[in-house]
Amino acid sequence: MMKTWLMTVSVAAVLTSGSLQAAEALKPGDPKAGETKASTICVACHGPQGNSIVPIWPKLAGQHPAYIQKQLMDFKAGNRANVQMTPMAMPLTDQEVLDLAAYFSTQTQRGGAADPELAKLGEAIYRAGNPVTGVPACSGCHGPAGLGQGLSKFPRISGQHADYIKQTLVYFQKQERANDPNGMMRGVTARMTEKEIAAVSQYLQGLSQ
Repeated sequence: MMKTWLMTVSVAAVLTSGSLQAAEALKPGDPKAGETKASTICVACHGPQGNSIVPIWPKLAGQHPAYIQKQLMDFKAGNRANVQMTPMAMPLTDQEVLDLAAYFSTQTQRGGAADPELAKLGEAIYRAGNPVTGVPACSGCHGPAGLGQGLSKFPRISGQHADYIKQTLVYFQKQERANDPNGMMRGVTARMTEKEIAAVSQYLQGLSQ
């Protein structure tokens, strides 16, 4: 009995120690380490300091770290698929994900300009939705200035490329992207017209801080 008890205690101690070591291995995200990693794998698409030049690739500068972390982990887990991002995210360690999120969140986003005509409709949809078709106001989750909510993992969308926003909304609408909490974005975009999607995208591109 004594030997069995000692063996049980020893195994439990080893397991507990291993769990503690695993927990201690992850540290708060380090922007400097993230910058080093970003310069080798992210800059080609997402640009210097996370300000992408190609409009179908998102700006990461100024994005909430929790949102960046969620997206990278979703790519790693297969909950979000993308032919460019999935193979880039798969080799990342959990610590590297935290470091990259910390780095990009501390960078300053460069804004953009909107098509003035489309932006009028886009602002109306963003702030008030479309009561006739049941499209809710985007500002309800993403805030009046499009800055999102970090704790709720609602992303910053102000100043983002219109092409990227439009592409993302269409992905949600077609159920080609499904990592939105409780299907919120899929539900919203299912009620939006092509013109409304284009208009909101343009408005957000010009909504800079």
